[in-house]
Amino acid sequence: MSYLIEVRNLKKYFDLRGGKTLKALDGIDLALAEGETLGLVGESGCGKSTAGRTLVGLYSATSGEIFYKGRDIRELNKTEHREFVRTAQIIFQDPYASINPYMTVGDIIAEGIDNYKLLRGKARRERIYELLELVGLNRGHITRYPHEFSGGQRQRIGIARALAVEPGLIVCDEPISALDVSIQAQVINLLSKLQRRFELTYLFISHDLSMVRYISNRVAVMYLGKIIETAPSEALYAQPRHPYTQGLLAAIPIPDPEIESARAAPLMEGEVPSPLSPPEGCRFSTRCPKRMTDCKRTEPPLIEVADNHYVACHLCG
Repeated sequence: MSYLIEVRNLKKYFDLRGGKTLKALDGIDLALAEGETLGLVGESGCGKSTAGRTLVGLYSATSGEIFYKGRDIRELNKTEHREFVRTAQIIFQDPYASINPYMTVGDIIAEGIDNYKLLRGKARRERIYELLELVGLNRGHITRYPHEFSGGQRQRIGIARALAVEPGLIVCDEPISALDVSIQAQVINLLSKLQRRFELTYLFISHDLSMVRYISNRVAVMYLGKIIETAPSEALYAQPRHPYTQGLLAAIPIPDPEIESARAAPLMEGEVPSPLSPPEGCRFSTRCPKRMTDCKRTEPPLIEVADNHYVACHLCG
């Protein structure tokens, strides 16, 4: 199968004071087919956002390989690499911090257009109008400033900015977590509509497993810088194999208070260990209720346990 983006053994380490190293990504494999949505889930601090930012070039990888349409991006010439950067865009989590408060909406959306010298003059302005209307805003917003908009409207501006350079891949980095619940569904529906219209590929990063199930074709689960399970969305939600994935799904709130109160105890113990000193062997072993002796000694490989369903767990070996 050919992929738009493929990542192999990707690592991103941050050197900290005192000679310490934070292994935010410690050898992950990901692949995104053209036009699909891959959900990337896990608790805060597991490396999801680092993965997205490394994928689009905001962070330089410590090691590993990133392939774009089958070609290692390190082998691209300057013009080809610039094209890759243009086609890989990102929508950030915080709509209040991710756009320049001193720029008009029109100039914010046109940053990429100007950077790549795609359009000028009247054509540039018409493109901004088109993008505003695509995301549910109106032409009159072009001269206004970010402080005049709500959080949901600002996120729409961020989406328009990402679309401006006609990307193929968009990393959606927790795009709804800072928004009111009433607005979240609107933004998700907008992203789905835009994906169908422009055949976009999404890496959708979130800790909201319910929303990930709604929007994603496949789901990858991260824990302490590692991918521990990946599967088609319905398969993963119907039959999660890794104890961590089972724990995440068991923690999804149920609206009915009677059913919620009757649920079994959580499947996970304790807190996430520090990424500065992850456990030996399986990184989930310190919290796993099913751990065995081997779990603390040997890191389990990611193996296929069903059709396109991969798990890194000694219980599934």
